[in-house]
Parts: sequence; C-alpha cells; structure tokens
Amino acid sequence: MFLTLGDDSWQRAHYALIVAAGGLSLGRNVTIFAGGRSVLAFAKDWSALQGVRPDSELVAHGVAGFSELRGAVMELGADVMACETGLKLASLSPADLLDGVSVAGIVSFLELAGDNPILAL
Repeated sequence: MFLTLGDDSWQRAHYALIVAAGGLSLGRNVTIFAGGRSVLAFAKDWSALQGVRPDSELVAHGVAGFSELRGAVMELGADVMACETGLKLASLSPADLLDGVSVAGIVSFLELAGDNPILAL
C-alpha cells in the first residue's frame, strides 16, 4: 500500500495513520510519503500540524491518539519517507524526525511504488 500526504492537516495525517495501521495489521506492506509540510506529522514534535486535537480528547472518545498510531505504524514496519523539499518548507532537519523515517524525494517514492496505486490523503 502506498500513501502520500501533501499538507499539514492533522486530521489527514491521523486518518493516514489509521489506514496505514489497518493495512499493516492485515500483513500488507505500507509505504508513506510525507510531502510538503505534512513532514510535520513525522517530526518528533508534531504540534505544528494544523487543527491538532489532543490525544486525551481522542482517547476519551475511544479513538486511538496520534502518538499511539504513529508508534504502532513505525513498530509494525511501515516505510516512512519525508520529502527533502518538505523539510525545508517546514524548517526541519532530518534530526527533527522520528527514528526510522528516511529522507527522500518524490521520484524515489514513485520509483518504489512502480505501477501500484497510490492513495493521496
């Protein structure tokens, strides 16, 4: 499964993590490409995403929090790529990203995806 994010929407990033976790739980390989300011979703501090809802609020509604989902997606082996250009747009460096997130360009992601469908969120 190949997913791509393109903006700094917390809601889109949260949903992408739900989709990725679901795919991984079914034994599918998942690759996520965070382009543009969506790289913030994979920064150690993701609070700069737009429209952030606190994990405590989600948990109170019986929904997995952002931190929990990110951790699960990484632990279950998703291949997460952060866009080189997106890092610059977000004023981040590779050191600001979660361990295990690689830095690559869109061409690398598209080459990896090949002729497989790409879900853009």
